Amino acid sequence: MTPFTLSSAERGRRVRPSRALSFLVVGLLLALLLVFFVLPVIWLLLAPSKTAGQVVRDNPFSFGSFQQIGAAWRHLFAFQDGAMITWLRNSVIYSGGSLVLTLVVSVPAGYALALTHFRGRRTLLTITLITMIMPQATLVLPIFLELNRFHLIGTVWSVILPFSFYPFGVYLVYIYFGSSLPRDLLSAARIDGCSEWQLFSRIALPLAKPVVGLVAFFSFVGNWNNFFLPYLVLPNSDQFPVQVGLNQLLTSTPSFNPVAGAGLNITIPELALAIIVAILPVLVLFVFSQRTLVSGMLAGATKE
Repeated sequence: MTPFTLSSAERGRRVRPSRALSFLVVGLLLALLLVFFVLPVIWLLLAPSKTAGQVVRDNPFSFGSFQQIGAAWRHLFAFQDGAMITWLRNSVIYSGGSLVLTLVVSVPAGYALALTHFRGRRTLLTITLITMIMPQATLVLPIFLELNRFHLIGTVWSVILPFSFYPFGVYLVYIYFGSSLPRDLLSAARIDGCSEWQLFSRIALPLAKPVVGLVAFFSFVGNWNNFFLPYLVLPNSDQFPVQVGLNQLLTSTPSFNPVAGAGLNITIPELALAIIVAILPVLVLFVFSQRTLVSGMLAGATKE
């Protein structure tokens, strides 16, 4: 055996330490993920089953009782004469209304940018990309001033119209139509006498259902979780979406606000239950739309 060759046993001895090290690193990363992400979720799910005192004294991962969950539920939905229901209804109106406008605008816009040629097309696409990568907070002030100029502050349109502005959705549709829609199919339809609108509505749009579902999901989730803009443009509690309402609940919890009234029955268990109720619609939507989401994510992965 030459000095430059190793037996299989020697190679195995050299490989085993590196493999063990890689397993150790992966194990440590998984442990960190467990500590920082999984354990807080478990605590959140268990907190409504305890009283405020039990949350502080007992084991953080122990279960209290179903009776306490019922009590926390009653206290939460009795807060300000059922404000939680009003906030949830407002979130549905804002997110659903803006979703309709987003799809009506984003899908045709993405189709036009991908498959038609007009003056200013490249400039419009560049503006879309620049706007897409800008932090949302940078646009809040000009949007607020614009809404104030048209006297829309405090109305439902002050939330729905800005939520409908979704350049990322335009870009997703543009990528799909630009890379996955068969050009031969469109050419054959034009030969058969289809107009551009018929091409879009009867051929392109049915084929684009996965990416339309993807845009709808991301838009709805982003709007449902949006806090900053509604917080600025909505002055009254009965207009708040659920994310802004959670902030009001937080300020009504004595554990976080010492000057809050002690008779409001809003403690840590009620606050944890409110967070669960607020994220439950998004979780249900995700569970029932997984297949569409996966199809939409893979829609632009290959070219014809």
